[in-house]
Amino acid sequence: MTSSHTFSGVSSISLPSASPRESSPLTLRDIQFFLRMRWRWIVITTSIFVAMAVGYLLIAQPTYIATTQLFVSPKLNGSEAQKAFAEDAFLEAQLEIARSNDVFGATAKSLDLANDPDFARSAPSLLDTGKDWLARSLTDDPESRGTTGPAAGATNKSDRAIARLRNNVAMRQIGHSMILEISASASTAKKAVAIADTVAREYIRKNVLMKAQASQQYSDWLEKFLVEQQRGLTDAANDLAGFKSNPRDQFKLVELQSAAAARRALYESTLTQYSEAKQRISDPVSDATIVSPATSPLSKARPRSALIIGFASVLGASAGAMLGMIRHAGDRRIVRVRRFADAAGVPFVTSLANSGKTRKGRPGGFLAAEADSGSAITYPFIPGMAELSATMVGLRRKRKVVVIGIVGVNRRSGASTIACELAVLCAESGSRTLLIDAAADKPSLSGSIAPDSTIGLANVLDDAELLREAILPVMPTLRFLPLGTVRGVTPAMRLSSCRTQLNLESLKKVYDAVFVDISPFSESADANAIAPLLDAVLVITWHGRTSIDEAIRAIDSLRNVGADVLGAVINKAPLRMES
Repeated sequence: MTSSHTFSGVSSISLPSASPRESSPLTLRDIQFFLRMRWRWIVITTSIFVAMAVGYLLIAQPTYIATTQLFVSPKLNGSEAQKAFAEDAFLEAQLEIARSNDVFGATAKSLDLANDPDFARSAPSLLDTGKDWLARSLTDDPESRGTTGPAAGATNKSDRAIARLRNNVAMRQIGHSMILEISASASTAKKAVAIADTVAREYIRKNVLMKAQASQQYSDWLEKFLVEQQRGLTDAANDLAGFKSNPRDQFKLVELQSAAAARRALYESTLTQYSEAKQRISDPVSDATIVSPATSPLSKARPRSALIIGFASVLGASAGAMLGMIRHAGDRRIVRVRRFADAAGVPFVTSLANSGKTRKGRPGGFLAAEADSGSAITYPFIPGMAELSATMVGLRRKRKVVVIGIVGVNRRSGASTIACELAVLCAESGSRTLLIDAAADKPSLSGSIAPDSTIGLANVLDDAELLREAILPVMPTLRFLPLGTVRGVTPAMRLSSCRTQLNLESLKKVYDAVFVDISPFSESADANAIAPLLDAVLVITWHGRTSIDEAIRAIDSLRNVGADVLGAVINKAPLRMES
């Protein structure tokens, strides 16, 4: 027996149902089993997504947002309803003025954003170059077609900076108040503050300029109107003076005096308005004032680290769960007793849990030593093997089987270990037991229990007289028949020919139980050859390594040659295996 064989513990025996179970709804136990089986998928996928998110946060350019607030106070007349409507219209107009190219262009020029890498690329993109060429090709202005060189490049850089600035600046009215909010985003907090405040100042400057221009136009109109009123006043004064020099009609005199007074009043009123207009031109007052200049933001607005990492964690966990479910649905490995029992249709299926201990080349050494000394053996059998042995005893008595083959579906599935443990336990119960090593295609029991033996099963098949010499005593009620010297055809194949000196039926007269260790299905066809000669066969699978399809093929293959499959063992399972 080699170091690959491990001690294991047994879980509860699971008897298969008479027919496959109908599909049942998903239960909490199924979910717990899924998480226990596929948690690595979820953890690894989540870790990958979180690592990608962290990498993005490390290389992504941060964005800071600064905000400036303006108070707008229009001078309106009329009823309350009219004022409310006029205020809404006025604020909408002011927002459009603040978003105008003049304001953004002045801001870009003031901050020299055309040469800022964040707002203007050093070279236009291929798409922009194509658009410029197409625009020059379609224009009818020969001068525009010939506009190339530094001037055109500077214009394009300025336009790109204004376009980028427009995307980085947001404006809105706060509720139904007269407060306008200007928010600017940039790669640094200082730049965001500068942009927000500069846009606000340029908007106020634009507002002042528009009011000055409106006052200038009004003043020009008043100046012309004042000249006309002065001419009219002079004419009225002259008519009144001429009539007073030769008064003929008192009523006419009163009329001329009233006209002259009206002309003078209108002239004085116009002169007053003209003076006020001239004053507004020289000292215009804006409708908006800065009530809260931008302050440096304490933290970046984008990317939001906590939100991105949280989203990446949720997305990674979801993706991991989805991949795990896909893998779980397509996983045909033996991991659950009930599923394998339903598919295999054998009398019983049990699982032996892996304890993590190894034999380190034993039990051969101490078995031989104890046999020579004749003292009692304290055998460190697999935890839980007692339950499996008891089940085997009950099945042997019920079905009257003596010779039982132990065969693994895969190599290193632990079939040799289980055969040895069953033989020891059966012998300790008082039954006369024989353990036969017929596994010629793998490290066998003979190398551990009887490494120095030269005569064994292969030799007895040629000469039955060697049987007494070949069988070695291990315990008072346990005997061991090693493999012997194999030449060409394996002993299992030779036994199947029924032309050998050894007859298994004769062994039944001497022993109460005979356990035969057979080469695994994946390594040899010995199992199919020798199985018809045995009373029953116990199939050993490897938890998480053997697939259900492999096990079913092995069991069906044994049944096709007429073997009686006694049951199946899921070896090297977790300590708490799901049923």
